[in-house]
Amino acid sequence: MAKVDLDKVGKNLLKSADSGEKVELQSLWQAQPVVVFFLRRFGCQVCRWMASEISKLEPDLRANGVSLVGVGPEEFGLQEFKEGGFFKGSIYVDEEKKCYKDLGFKRYTALSVVPAALGKKVRDIASKASAAGIQGNFSGDLLQSGGLIIVAKGGESVLLHFIQDSPGDLVPLEDISKALGLSATVKAGEKPVCNDDVCTR
Repeated sequence: MAKVDLDKVGKNLLKSADSGEKVELQSLWQAQPVVVFFLRRFGCQVCRWMASEISKLEPDLRANGVSLVGVGPEEFGLQEFKEGGFFKGSIYVDEEKKCYKDLGFKRYTALSVVPAALGKKVRDIASKASAAGIQGNFSGDLLQSGGLIIVAKGGESVLLHFIQDSPGDLVPLEDISKALGLSATVKAGEKPVCNDDVCTR
């Protein structure tokens, strides 16, 4: 896990998807611990499924005074994402992608994104998303990767810093709960079995 400079990244501005107000990232952890999920794109089918998975923790997080926040790198797909109800926490946009850069979330090249997007992990989650009725699109920045950070109240420490290696990488729900010292009462979605019918589409 790379060292996170909370003072530096905390000063980056995010735009609220609800009010349009700009706030510093560090304001999200001043009063309570926070789980911040950085999506690759709001229109990404895999990201939408991941958002719905992480959202299973929201009632437990809220009951324990932990905030759940989703951040996207641009506004493309935001309205559809909100209307789809994929995420149960507050939503923000990192218009300048400074948080993504400072947290080490890599950008693919036009050549490297294709094999990454066609990898088995991505195909497995895409088929699971389709089975759950979650669709996506290819609008916006296709090259940005994402991840997740959990910060203790007041920015005392980084409890978990996860960087996607593949677009299909996701922190297991139990790891999020464990990092916060909580016992999870939710069950993660079953990953689909990959066969020729499912994974060649």
